[in-house]
Amino acid sequence: MSVKKFHTALLAIAMLLLTACATPLLRGTGDLGVVIERATGSVQIVDTSTQTAIAKVKGLGDLSHASLVYSRDGRYAYVFGRDGGLSKVDLLRGVIERRVIQAGNSIGGAISQDGKLLAAQNYAPGGVKVFSTDTLELISDIPASFGSDGARSKVVGLADAPGNRFVWSLFDAGEIWVGNFTDPRKPHIEKFKNIGREPYDGLITPNGRYYLAGLFGEDGMALLDLWHPEQGVRRILDGYGRGQEKLPVFKMPHLRGWAVAGRHAYLPAVGHHEVLVVDMETWREVGRIKVSSQPVFVIARPDGRQVWVIYAFPDNGKVDVIDVESRSIIKQLAPGRTVLHMEFAPRGESVWVSVRDDNRVIVYDTENFAQRSVLPAESPSGIFFTHRAARTGF
Repeated sequence: MSVKKFHTALLAIAMLLLTACATPLLRGTGDLGVVIERATGSVQIVDTSTQTAIAKVKGLGDLSHASLVYSRDGRYAYVFGRDGGLSKVDLLRGVIERRVIQAGNSIGGAISQDGKLLAAQNYAPGGVKVFSTDTLELISDIPASFGSDGARSKVVGLADAPGNRFVWSLFDAGEIWVGNFTDPRKPHIEKFKNIGREPYDGLITPNGRYYLAGLFGEDGMALLDLWHPEQGVRRILDGYGRGQEKLPVFKMPHLRGWAVAGRHAYLPAVGHHEVLVVDMETWREVGRIKVSSQPVFVIARPDGRQVWVIYAFPDNGKVDVIDVESRSIIKQLAPGRTVLHMEFAPRGESVWVSVRDDNRVIVYDTENFAQRSVLPAESPSGIFFTHRAARTGF
């Protein structure tokens, strides 16, 4: 072989090796998930089958109240930061593909039914902004203005709905707005006023029909039937805490479709040590479950057999497991100091629990409650798996 041919062969081998190093490991996205590391502005990308961390992505800003949604194929995570940052993270390459600062104070968002639009709910300035999932280009800006003086409300409870709609609540105005984004640059906004005082979060049922806003300013909830919006907003669970002294609320509870098991929704009672059981056929209360503190997250196992509960301070170091047949606590776990979030594996055989002050994520077996894995993480909070990509309201 001539010297020239030898050098050419060496160059070809080197290029092949460089290409191999630059190419991400071939894998599907169905096993993947993201753990928010709130103190460091980073996220861990994890594999739910092997229960391992596979990459860390830094530079995501203030993640003190971060949440995210996934692209339809599960490849991209769109991370909403408290500082108004919106970041598009490529899970397969472990990099930030795009990032914009879209508000001063943001607490989450949603992705449209067709997967083309992202909606961000903002505290400051109050309103909803809608972006292209491809480029993060701003498509629409809907200020949450109300009253004669044009004040702007904090937006909460943003959820996606069928028909390329988004639904959200106005905390300060006591309103629910439904936006139809069939024409995303000229959305049609329908407003429902006087729904109750201080809606703090929203839940949309897994079929996308009902939107439920929890009310912080009064005992009760507001229900909107998206099949028949002309019927207006209906009050349910009115006065569920009547005759009881409401306790100080140290952390606002959360409402989402994760609280649905079968025909029942399991909802945290504001200011009470109870989980409310609601029949979603009649939207009437059918039971209450006494729990050991103020519930923040009430999350059903995917098969609906169990409901897991985590709590506000000062009892945020424990997790209770409720059996849905007996409606009683069958197990109490003590993962560590300051449990912030949990997420079930797609088929529910395990649950991942973030323990912020112990800098770890613990994976539990949901049948025998044994620890299966412990993953180090820096001040972990939200845990989000890619199966959310195919679910309404997640």
